[in-house]
Order: sequence, then C-alpha cells, then structure tokens
Amino acid sequence: MKKLEINNRRFLGSKYKLLNFIEETVNSNCKDINSVVDVFAGTGVVGSMFLKDGKEVYFNDYLKSNCYTYKAFYEPMKIDIKKIEKIINDYNVVEIEEENYFSDNFSDTYFSSKDCKKIGFIRDDIENKFIEKDINEREKSVLIASLIYSMDRVANTVGHYDAYRKIKNIEDKFFMYMLDVSEKGEKKSHISNLDANEFIKNVKADLVYIDPPYNSRQYCDAYHLLENVAEWNKPKVYGVAKKMDRTNLKSKYCTNKAVEAFDELVKNCNSKYILVSYNNTGDKSNSRSNAKISDLQIKQILEKKGKVKVFEQDYNNFTTGKSVSLDHKERLFLCETEEACDDSKIELKDNNIFAKSPLNYTGGKYRLLPQFDNLFPKDIDTFVDFFCGGGNVAINSNAKKIIAIDKETNLIKILELFKNYDYIDIVNRLDSIIEKYNLSNTYKNGYEFYGQDSSSGLGKYNKKYYLNLRNDYNHMKDSEEKDFIFLTLVIFAFNHQIRFNSKGEFNMPVGKRDFNSSIRKNLLDFCRKLVVKNISFVNTDYKNFEIDSLTEKDFCYFDPPYYLGDASYNENDGWNENKEKELLAYLNKVDKHGIKFALSNVTEHKGLKNEILIDWAIENQYNIHNLNYNYSNSNYHIKDKKQITKEVLITNY
Repeated sequence: MKKLEINNRRFLGSKYKLLNFIEETVNSNCKDINSVVDVFAGTGVVGSMFLKDGKEVYFNDYLKSNCYTYKAFYEPMKIDIKKIEKIINDYNVVEIEEENYFSDNFSDTYFSSKDCKKIGFIRDDIENKFIEKDINEREKSVLIASLIYSMDRVANTVGHYDAYRKIKNIEDKFFMYMLDVSEKGEKKSHISNLDANEFIKNVKADLVYIDPPYNSRQYCDAYHLLENVAEWNKPKVYGVAKKMDRTNLKSKYCTNKAVEAFDELVKNCNSKYILVSYNNTGDKSNSRSNAKISDLQIKQILEKKGKVKVFEQDYNNFTTGKSVSLDHKERLFLCETEEACDDSKIELKDNNIFAKSPLNYTGGKYRLLPQFDNLFPKDIDTFVDFFCGGGNVAINSNAKKIIAIDKETNLIKILELFKNYDYIDIVNRLDSIIEKYNLSNTYKNGYEFYGQDSSSGLGKYNKKYYLNLRNDYNHMKDSEEKDFIFLTLVIFAFNHQIRFNSKGEFNMPVGKRDFNSSIRKNLLDFCRKLVVKNISFVNTDYKNFEIDSLTEKDFCYFDPPYYLGDASYNENDGWNENKEKELLAYLNKVDKHGIKFALSNVTEHKGLKNEILIDWAIENQYNIHNLNYNYSNSNYHIKDKKQITKEVLITNY
C-alpha cells in the first residue's frame, strides 16, 4: 500500500518548499535551540523538520483537521500499524449503498455520490470503533488524517473548498491511503488545538515560529469541508459551497484586527528567539489578497522584544540583514529577544521541558520550576515532596526515587488515577461522565455549540448540570467511579480548586472552563512523565513521615499553606501560628539529620510580614532566596491589594 508523507497535502501557504530557507536561517543565526513552538502549524512540515532534528516541538493549530495530522504522525502513543492497514484495506473494498450525513449533503459536489457514501460510512465507522475501544486515540487520528489526505487527493476542487468544479458526471475515484507513521510516535512532540493568542500564554521554548494567515482569506472557509469531517458534529450546511457555521473558527489575522492580534501574540512570547514568516503580497487589485500586516509593522512590533534581522528569499537564494522593501519576496523576520541577549533574564532551561499538572491546585509551583532547577541539588537519590498539591514539583524531579506526600485524601486519589490508568482510559472515563451529566465539551463542540464564548465562559450553561454532579458525588460511597467523578468536578469547578465544607462535602461553585484542550494536553504530559518516574503518592500528614529513613543523598521539599494566607484548601483547618512553628521545628529536625531541604513560602504579603519565618531563618543561618512569582490564582483575603508579595525559597545548604 502506498503511504503518504506529512507534506503530501495541498494547503494554502504551505512552507514545504521553504524548509531549507528556514532551517539555514535558524542554524546560522540562533544559538542552543533545543525547543520550538510552531504557533500556526498548518500542515506541520516546519515543526516536523525541527522534530526530525532532535528538538522538542510544540505544534498548535486552531483547525482540528490539522491537529489530527500532528497526532497521527507524532503523538507519543503506541499504535498497531498492521491493524490500521487492515482497516483501511477493508474500507477500500467495501461497497456502500445506504445514504448518510456526508452523501446527503455533498453528493456530486466535491465528490461523486458513490464516493460520498463511502466517505460518510468510513467517518462514522472510525468514530464507532473509537467509542467501542477497538482503536486508541492515536489510531483514530491516523485513520481520520488518512481519510482527509485521501479526500484531498481526489476532491473536485482547485486545492481548497471555497468552490467545486461544475462537472455533470463526477468520476468515482476515492481511494484511502495509509500515512507513513511510526509505531511509537515521537516523545518530543506536544500538540494543541487552541487559538494562537491563548496558546502562546502557556508555553515557552527557545524558538517561537510564527506563520500567521496573510490576508482576508479565512482558512476555515478554504477547508470547511475537511474541518467538518474532522469534527464530525454533522452540522447543517448551506450555500452553493455547502459550508457549515464557522463563526468560532474565524481568525483575527484575516481582519483589520490583525496588527493588534500580532502585537499581543509577540508580547506574550516567552522565548529566546522569535521567527516570523510573512509574505507581503503587496497592493494587489484584489483587496482580499492584500497583506493585513505590513513589513514595517512586523519589524516595529518585534523590535519591542529585541534585535531584528530580515531575511529574504528570491527563488532559491536569500540574503541577510536587508532593510525592509515592498517587492514580492518570501521574508523571515528573526528577533533575538532581550532574554537571549541577557542570560540573567532568561528562565528557559535547555533540554528541560517541564510537565504541568492538569490540576490547577492553589499555590502550584509550575512557574517557579526553572528557578527551582537552579537552586535544587543536582544528584538526588530520594526526593520527598511534602505538601505535594498538584504534583508539579514532584513529577519534574530527576531523582532516582520520588515520594509525594499530602494529607488531602481525595487529592492523592486523583494522583493515583493518573499513575494507574492510561491517558486514553482517563479521557474516556471523563468524557463519559461529561456526556452523562450533559456538561459542556468544548474540545469536541466548541463554545458556539453552547451559546457561549471564551471570554464569558461556560458557567452559565454548566451550573445546573455541575450542581447535579456535585450533589451525586457528595452522596456516593467510596469507589473508583467516585474518584473519577471527583476529578471531573475539579476540572469544572471555579479555578479548578478543591474545597470541602465542615460536613466533608465538596462545595466549590462552577467555573468558566471545562475539559478543554489545554487540560487534556497537561494530562497527557503528566501521564507521560509518570510512566518513566519511580514515584509513589502517600496520603499522610508530613509529621508522620520517618525522617530516619533518609540519608545525606536525599532531599526534602516543603510547600505548606502560607501563614499569611487563607487559601481554599485549608479553610476548615487554617494554617495558624502553632502549625507554622511546628513545621519550622520539623525542618530543624531534618537539618540535624544532615539532610538537605528547601522550603517555599512568602516573607511578605500585601503589607504583612512573616516575622516568625524570617527570625527562624536568620537564627538558624539558613539561606533565603528571593524568587520572581505572581500569584494570579490565589485569594488571601487581604484588604490592601496594592502591596507586593515576596516569594522565597529557604534552604539549609
């Protein structure tokens, strides 16, 4: 069977022919590039090039039809290639007579009536196989991507789906090809299906590559049919081109808001280098083809972040460091950010991409991990994470053995789920609960399906269903199902936080978000890390841990509730002065055993000082390291919101 490569797709603005240009520009001008973010990944060929070069790559695109491609080729999940090939062979020989959604809507337009029946049958069958667990998530992605690639090869179009050729008797010629994918995927790939400007806020790497739409031609209009097949929500279609409602897929980069959107995107880039590919199509007679952002605007926006060079390619040649001109050439704008120029400012660590916990636990230390990496000992036998919370610190430790401790029983149960169940199993269980309780699923349906948008959130829609779920949970006996329901509650709760009342009932109100792409990605990354870590989760109070079991080669990290705060997880058993002193005495005990420790805390918060902590550190001659952090998801109930917070890490080494 002929197998298709990732670049075997017709796609507007594909950079396949410019890969050498991009690669040479990066190799000649950028230092120590180990991780790359491809913000508008499109066909995925640029990210694929960096991935094959051994770099960590983050693929993102707002079209699900494109994301299925990245998952098919690179999702780090094992698949049965022979099984997939057999399924595709069966599809190619099957004869379909029954009508279906696809044939009802698209017969004799982009494909013949016979081919439409087969395409609709195949897409339905893929979905059914996944629901019945005959195929895993990546196998589903391979089949959907194979279907899309195969459709694109024979579609009655000129390369996009804004219109089709008016032919009376369209030839039956659909044949489904297999993709040339590996069995295990690629461990260094990360895949997201998010709006670019939202995606960039939560990712960082050495290089950010930006290849936005150039003009007013919306990609969701050009590829609406393939997106319809990818989502498979079977919406109504209208007009001659048979387009579905694409309101939620419209890009600002194709409108008069493009400059504003680009400025915001660049502002939020957390990287050493930013590489922008932009084809200034000049002042054409057709205004739809005119570039929405000028070369000068791109250069001025990038210069806010650092030094900018412009590289041009005219056919097979390109020059470096040229001034901006208005002729029709393919251009690359390379920005070396201030962080790259000043090593003291950059927090990125080469070869060290941190996994983020899917639990947005109050006081989580994910943002501090790059700083911890510089301050923690390098060679640790056993790493003990007291008050482990969501597990951000524990999961990213490179110790030979990791022990994560927390007294919150339900929290440990969730972490055990992550450890004991496959990512796909967890997702299927959660999606089943979401469907059962009629909660929103924007990962599948988007915001418009629920009459909401990202800014207003989903609380209004979900409130009734969420309260039903919460009520059922609070009256259930302990069971595995209850643990999964609790995880679902946390995902849909306000700020994804955990809180119980004096009766032991979960009482967080509904939040704005659901089990979206971002949380699914964090869950996948977290589960990947768990597979390769020697980690155990322990449900106990820190004082019950036997310090005598540790040696000088071990390390203890403490992240207790803060004395200056009253966060949701300790409202019913507040962290008072006595508990603060008990912990500090315990740390002295750790120190006397010759074991290294680090304590996270704040010495000052919104006008108040923790004199107990400061005096203890000075008296025992411990080191106080000031950290850079901003708690945007904590509520300390302090009136003066203008006062600063001083986050510290106190160590005995």
